[in-house]
Amino acid sequence: MRLLLMSDTHLPKRAKRLPEPLLAELPHADAVLHAGDWVDTATLDLLESRSRRLIGVYGNNDGPDLRARLPEVAYAELGGLRFGVVHETGQAQGREARCAARFPDLDVLVFGHSHIPWDTTAPGGMRLLNPGSPTDRRRQPYCTYLTATAAGGALTDVTLHRLPQR
Repeated sequence: MRLLLMSDTHLPKRAKRLPEPLLAELPHADAVLHAGDWVDTATLDLLESRSRRLIGVYGNNDGPDLRARLPEVAYAELGGLRFGVVHETGQAQGREARCAARFPDLDVLVFGHSHIPWDTTAPGGMRLLNPGSPTDRRRQPYCTYLTATAAGGALTDVTLHRLPQR
């Protein structure tokens, strides 16, 4: 099962549209995971219409329209793994232990908010992934997103994609 992970798209404030390389990944993804801060409902509508399966949550910058359509935390079983998606996980220091305590039954937690790519393993083996942002790099050298494969209870081919600078 091929996965496409993104967060913090902030459209149309940080960019006018999603980058073409990211959009080109949509037909190849069995599931798209978005960890919040969409900002506009048009991006949610676009991803719902082009994704085989969309798993998303709202973020701190998402208003009532998005909060009415999305949960704060989403859960899904993909490729034999228990996934969770949430926007905020707090400061970097202590994140692994804090998330392991909050989400003890997950294999993978996808999160956003910081715009900083993150790939670590918490005590107990839960993988924490932040895809960064495809539209707002903040202090990072590149805008980013992630792809991965979930199959047979394993997460493989986790790849951070750097987008060309605009």
